Formats: sequence, structure tokens, C-alpha cells
Amino acid sequence: MRFSLRIFLGYFLFAGLTGWYVLTLVRDEIKPAVRQSAEEVMIDTSNLLAELIRVDFVAGRLDQGRFAAAIATYLQRTPKAAVWGQDKTKLDLRVYVTDAKGIVQLDSAGADIGRDYSQWRDVYLTLRGQYGARTSAADPYDAESTVMYVAAPIIDNGRIVGVLTVAKPNTAMQPYIDRARNKLWRAGLILVAVALLAGAVFSWWLSRGIARLTDFAREVRDGKPAAVPAFAANRELAHLADALGEMRDRLEGKTYVEQYVHALTHELKSPLAGIRGSAELLAEPLDDADHARFVGHIQQESARMQAIVDRLLDLARLEARHGLADTEQVKLADLINTVLAALEPRRNGRSIHCDIAADAGITGERFLLEQALRNLLQNAFDFTPAGGAIHVAASVADGYCLLTIHNDGAPIPDFALPRLFERFFSLPGPGREHKGTGLGLALTRTIAELHGGSVALANAAGGGVVASLRLPCTAS
Repeated sequence: MRFSLRIFLGYFLFAGLTGWYVLTLVRDEIKPAVRQSAEEVMIDTSNLLAELIRVDFVAGRLDQGRFAAAIATYLQRTPKAAVWGQDKTKLDLRVYVTDAKGIVQLDSAGADIGRDYSQWRDVYLTLRGQYGARTSAADPYDAESTVMYVAAPIIDNGRIVGVLTVAKPNTAMQPYIDRARNKLWRAGLILVAVALLAGAVFSWWLSRGIARLTDFAREVRDGKPAAVPAFAANRELAHLADALGEMRDRLEGKTYVEQYVHALTHELKSPLAGIRGSAELLAEPLDDADHARFVGHIQQESARMQAIVDRLLDLARLEARHGLADTEQVKLADLINTVLAALEPRRNGRSIHCDIAADAGITGERFLLEQALRNLLQNAFDFTPAGGAIHVAASVADGYCLLTIHNDGAPIPDFALPRLFERFFSLPGPGREHKGTGLGLALTRTIAELHGGSVALANAAGGGVVASLRLPCTAS
């Protein structure tokens, strides 16, 4: 069976069962929802009528009072109303009144005057100060003959002296229930049909994309110069196509030089920015101390650029190395202060707060550790808006130094989180037109793993982004 057909059949089964379940659920909820709405209106009606009848009821002139006359006139009315496509030509609200013993004193139907209703739920509960309502069948052999009854107390001087009940047959609401059900089923069937059509189109589209990838893989296998397929509307297939293209390029050895040219430009970018910042500051009037400091910074960054060039080949071989060379004990506080001082010209009004365990030390290659920390801090600078805050903290636990860099910039998009440490994957920072080369975090991870540690980057629970560098440490 073809892959696209399997997808369609699975989608058909899922859409069909889901549609059937939802339609059945909504259908079953229509009737109680309509009746609940009617009951709410009947509560208001019964309480209003109970107040209107109170004076006549207490005075004992119920049969001759204005309320009884109004009921008689009400029964003679013939409405000519169209309610949501349904014609209403008769009034079907029944009203009856019982005294404090539950004996019917007034009945708009004229049938049950004098009867004892004290055990009916509507009267029984209302006389006891509770909400009284019931649904009873007018014909015990006809399930559709049910009538809703809602009662309200007649109160005189704080005492319940009688009960007024309004009743409405459920058959009066049935046309609206049937109409809603019919519309629901028609709309549901149309939606299911559209969903199935969309599923068929999607299955064809996905199958076509997979077929293009299969053809591309066969052309690569045969050594043909095939172009990587483009999928503008399918990010997953586009990523897969890019991965196949990268795999082909790496197998052919064509990207080796390009990777490390990118690495060189990436690593030279920060020192050049520092030198440029110091030079711009030197163009302003400065005292001797500041002048000497920025000149020294230029010299330091120039030396660092030379060191980057000299050590780039070592960085290129990091993934192939099985151990460290020229290790020394590096104090964590000195490491952080050195990198922060180098990045000072790029601070741009951002506040930096440090919480460092001064006695923590790391055994490793200073140059590589500085590179790893510099990459993380540079990312924090790039993604923190001017005037924002960066918090650097270091702690020691279970033989590891945990260095965290928290910035209050925008969170990382969910789609990017799993790819942050991929080579050449990068996101544009705020106010930057172009993205970085995407090598910094990949190099940082390689350095951390070479030192027996790890690095992570995630959105902080309270906002912002936090980078974590975990390395084995020793006490100084």
C-alpha cells in the first residue's frame, strides 16, 4: 500500500470518528440546553407573576381579582409570531396557584381547581422554602408529552402563603430543537467532506514531496549534479532536503574549507568590534588614564586576533582531539572578568551583574575556555536590547562549576530551540539586519565537551534567556 494512501486512510478514520463523536455530543446537548434556557426564563416568569398575584391572593379575591381577569384575557390571545423560522400561533403557558396547604385555588387550564397538589415536587419544595421544579408526562404512555413546571412562592409579611407554578410543554420547544439538530448535521457533514478533501490533497502533497526527495537521493547515489529540492511551504521537508544536501557536500569534502573560513570570520568579528569601539572612544577628548586604557585594549584585542589566527587550526581539530593540551588552573572569577573587560566597548548601556564563587577554578586550556565564555557573552550582548540587563552567576556543586548567563532579551522561538547548537544555524538579533554565522555555539559545545562538560541554552521561566556552561572544577 502506498504511503500517501496510508496517510489518507488514517486521516479518514481519525476525521470520521472525531466528526461523528463531536456531532453526536453536540446533538445530545441541544435538547437539555434548550430546556435549561426555557427553565431559566420560567423562573423569572413565575416570580414576577407571584408578585403580581400576591395582593389578590392575600385579600381572598383571587377569582374576582385583576390577575384572574388578566389570565382569562391572556388565554384569548392569538399571537402571530415567526421565531427563527417557526410560526407560533397559540399560547401554551399554563399557570396554577395553590394555597399554603397545596390546594389548587386557580388554574388557567380550568381543570384542577380544588385538587391537592401538596405532594407535587414543585409545590412541596416551594412551600418549604426551596426551589421547586419538576418535569412530568401528561400522558404516561407518551414520552414526548412531558411538561416543565417551575414554581415561585407567594410571600406575605415574610411567610409563604401560597405557590404559583408556571408550566410549559416540551413539545413547544421541540421544533427549535429539531431545526438546530438538522442544521448541525448538515453543517457537520459538509465539514467532514471538506476535511476529507483537504486530507486527500495533503496526502498527495506530502507524497509528492517525499517522491522528490527520493529522486534527489537516487541522483546523488548515481553521482549526478542534482540541485537540492526546495520546499517553500513545508519546513520539515525543507530541513530534510537541506540535511541531505549537507550530507552530500560533506561526503564529497566540499565544505571543509568553507566551514573554517566561516569560523575565522566569526571569531575575528568580536575583536574587530572591540578595536573599533575603542578607536571611536579615542576620537573623543579623554584623560590620560582612559586614553591609556583604550590604547591597551586595542593592543590586547590585536594580540587576540593574532592568537585566533594562530589557534584556528587547533580549533579545526577540536572534534578529533581526545584530550587537552597545555592545561592550567584557571580561576573562574579571572576568566569572567577577562572576557567582560574585552567586551566592555560593546556594552552599550547594558547593565551587568556578577555573582561569582571566587574560589572556583577550572583545569583546562585558558584560550579555549575564554573562547567558549566569550561566545556565550557575545550572544547575550547581541540579543539583549540596549539598556537591558545581563546577570552572570557561577556556583560549584558536585565537583562541577556551573556558569549561567541570563539576559532579559526576547525568548528563543520554539522551533529554534532544538537547533541552536547546529553548525551555521543562527537567529537575527534585535536591530541587526543579518544573522551571525552560526558557529559560535557549535564551537562552544565542542570546547565544553572537550573539557568534560556541557553547555545549554533555554528560555528562562521568568522571562529572558539563560545560557549554562557546566565544567569540572577544582578548588583553588
